[in-house]
Amino acid sequence: MPFPPSRGDDPTSPRKPSLLTKKREIVIFSSAAIALYGYDQGMMSLINTNHSYLRTMNISNNSPVVGIIVSVYYLGCAVGAVMASYWADRKGRKPSISACLVASIVGNLLMFVAGISPNGSSRWNGAAIVFMIAGRVILGLGVGGIDATIPVYSSELTKDRSRGRALAQEFQMNIFGLLVAFSINLGVIIALGKDSQWAWRIPIVVMQAFPILLISSISRLPESPRWFVSQGRDDDAVKALTDLFDESKAKETLDELLGAQTDESDKKTGYIDMILPQGSQFHPTMVTVMGQINQALTGYGAVSVYGPQIFQLLGFGVRSAELVTLGNYVSYFFMMTVAWITIDSLGRRKLMIWGSAGLSICFALLTLFGGLSLDVAHVPILAVEILGSVVLFVATAIFGICWLATVWLIPTEIYPNGARALGSMFNNFKYWLFLVFAATNAFAGWWTWSYSPETGGRSFEENQEFFTSALEESSWVVKKVEGGKFLNMPRENGSSERGKVTRSEVTPLLRSESV
Repeated sequence: MPFPPSRGDDPTSPRKPSLLTKKREIVIFSSAAIALYGYDQGMMSLINTNHSYLRTMNISNNSPVVGIIVSVYYLGCAVGAVMASYWADRKGRKPSISACLVASIVGNLLMFVAGISPNGSSRWNGAAIVFMIAGRVILGLGVGGIDATIPVYSSELTKDRSRGRALAQEFQMNIFGLLVAFSINLGVIIALGKDSQWAWRIPIVVMQAFPILLISSISRLPESPRWFVSQGRDDDAVKALTDLFDESKAKETLDELLGAQTDESDKKTGYIDMILPQGSQFHPTMVTVMGQINQALTGYGAVSVYGPQIFQLLGFGVRSAELVTLGNYVSYFFMMTVAWITIDSLGRRKLMIWGSAGLSICFALLTLFGGLSLDVAHVPILAVEILGSVVLFVATAIFGICWLATVWLIPTEIYPNGARALGSMFNNFKYWLFLVFAATNAFAGWWTWSYSPETGGRSFEENQEFFTSALEESSWVVKKVEGGKFLNMPRENGSSERGKVTRSEVTPLLRSESV
């Protein structure tokens, strides 16, 4: 074996911790998997405007088919998330992730070969667009499944007090993937021009590096100990835990998982309990689904995919819009550091509410700037471009800090099977698109304030108390359940370790002392 299993994750181990511990491997693997989703968003934003791509698909640049090709990917993501969650519960997290990676490879290859020819002039008699759409759907199945399974997998290997930080750092890699894709895309366009088929095929095929590397390394990682316990495979759970901790810590953690499993086994639930109003898990499922819907309503699916076009609405020329979009993505990546610093200290609920308010204000301002740019004469375009860009940069940062990771984290804290909702895509709305987003963000903020409990700083079992009490009190309104106990994070009690008081939420995730 070229890379022997790494150990030494536990700070109490007499052996010196190795540089690449299992926990570090899990974080790196999960981060790369999440980056796959971001890469697709950054990739398609410039492919949509490539002249060779449009000719090959036999569509015009303002055709609604451009948006359809983009959006069928999200349909695949929604279906893939459901399928992967089901498979992950039945066969394990790792087999589900592996199947999704294979689907990603196949879908990406179909997109790459769609309409390919030596000189780029062949349209395959209309078959090119069929290959592209099929590839987008299959890629969506894989990436959507990865997005649904990876947060569950990584959270089951992370302590309650550091779940948010771990997931937020993984989603920072989502933005890294978006940034890498957009940079590659812009680079080949500048080098080859928008009339070259390789200017859009190269960014597609480069994406293959993610699933190929991931599928070649997944065998090194442990299966979820929680899943092993749920299947009655206690011996396998012990082996997985000893990959992460020393034997005494592994035994202690196993006892905790067995106790939790005993409590959960008394309340066996199925999918029917999730979708019917009288079902025992209907309430947490609605919190999960509405979180996903509200994230889509923030509008950042459109901003990520159609970044250059959004900046053109503010008056930028094509190349200037592409360069400013790149700058926005660089800022986006670095601002995600604030997300993983704050998510475990401020909580999920507070971030989402503040984020909705901030985004509503930003999009209302962008509506004004877009109108001045396109419909009002004698307005200094440079002033609109500068002010509009600043606002859009701020809006991007707000979304990254407040909404990107939070809605993926909540399902892992209240229900083990993440649910996804299909995000709406908007096109041909001009600058009124911003006003739509201002209104939808206001709705997202209201719904979160009213019905979404604060799940941070609590175990899965503690969060279940909210839903039990809500049922008993016949109210889903957070401030009415247990006197508003779940409006905020629980008060943190300092824990003494080696004579020092530690705060796990500000401990760097990749330090060997982090558990």
